[in-house]
Amino acid sequence: MLNVLENYKFPAKEKPLSEKESEKVINEIKILLKDKNAVLISHYYTDPIIQKLTDETNGFIGDSLQMAKFGKEHPSKTMVICGVRFMGETAKILSPEKKILMPTLEAECSLDLGCPPKKFNDFCDSHPDRMVVVYANTSAAVKARADWIVTSSNAIQIIEHLDQLGKKIIWGPDRHLGSYIQKQTKADMLLWDSECIVHDEFSSKLLKDMKYLYPDAAVLVHPESPASVVELADVVGSTSQLIEKAKTLMQKQLIIATDKGIFYKMQKAVPEKELIEAPTAGNGATCRSCAHCPWMAMNTLKKLKEALTTNINSNEVFVDEALIPKALISLDRMLKFKN
Repeated sequence: MLNVLENYKFPAKEKPLSEKESEKVINEIKILLKDKNAVLISHYYTDPIIQKLTDETNGFIGDSLQMAKFGKEHPSKTMVICGVRFMGETAKILSPEKKILMPTLEAECSLDLGCPPKKFNDFCDSHPDRMVVVYANTSAAVKARADWIVTSSNAIQIIEHLDQLGKKIIWGPDRHLGSYIQKQTKADMLLWDSECIVHDEFSSKLLKDMKYLYPDAAVLVHPESPASVVELADVVGSTSQLIEKAKTLMQKQLIIATDKGIFYKMQKAVPEKELIEAPTAGNGATCRSCAHCPWMAMNTLKKLKEALTTNINSNEVFVDEALIPKALISLDRMLKFKN
C-alpha cells in the first residue's frame, strides 16, 4: 500500500456532549435545517445520533452514491452531507448548482488518500491499453481520469460487462475489493495498491474463533475486507446489500464485518436479531479504526451546527469546474448502466 497514512495525524476527539446538551443542539439543528431549507444526507457509517437526526428531519441515509443521487433529486438547494470529503465532492459533481455543506472538510478517506491523482495518472499513462475503472471512494480528480466509476454493489456487473467486450482494466483504489471482483469475474485487472483501514483490520483468525462461539450465526462481510475474511462469509455485499440480506436470513445472530456505524440502520431493519461486531486484528487500542472510521467520527452534532451557522462559508464543498464535466462522463456511464 502507498504509505500515505503513516504521518497522518487524526484530529483529537471532541469532548462528548451530555444528554441534555445533545438534545439542545439537536433541536437547534432542526430549526436551522428548516430555516435554510436544507436537507441532511448521511452515510451508514456516521454516528447513530447523526443518523437518527437525519431520519427525524426527513433526510436520507445511504451509501455514497445513493446520497448523491438523493440530493440531486431532492428539491432543496442546500445539502448537508455527513460523511467524508469525497462524498461531498460526488454530490457537488452531480448537483453543481446546489450548495453542498459538510460538518467538516477535514474528514478524509484512506482509499482517497491512498490514491493521489498525480501518481494514479502516471500509473494509468504507463498502461494506455487499459480502461480505467475506479471505485466511488476517490477524489474528483481521480474520477475525472476514469472511464467508469463503480460502487461495491454494481462493480461485478460492470466489470463483467467490460470483460465481455474484451477490455483490459486498471482498477483503483481498493486492492481487496479489486481482488474479490477479479476472482468473481476472471477479468484481466491491474490493481492499484490501497485499502480501507476499517475493513483491512478484520481478522480471519479471530473471526474463526467467533464463529466457534456463535456456531448458528451468519457472517456478513463487506468485500473491502481481506480475502481470508471474505472466504468465511455467508453473505458478501455492499452496505445496502448487507442490510437487505439481513432481512431475509433465517439466522437470529449476525456477525457483521464492516464499519459498526451500519448497526443503526441494520438493527432497525431486523430488530429481532442480535448483531455482533466482527473482531479486528487490532484487538483494542492498537488498531487504527477498531471497526469505525476515524474520519466518519468527525461528523459530530457540534460540527454540524457550526456548518449551518458560524462556519457556513468555510464548510462549503467546491470542485474544480474543469473536473466536473470529465467526472460526470464516468458517473453517467454507471448511472445509465443496466445489467
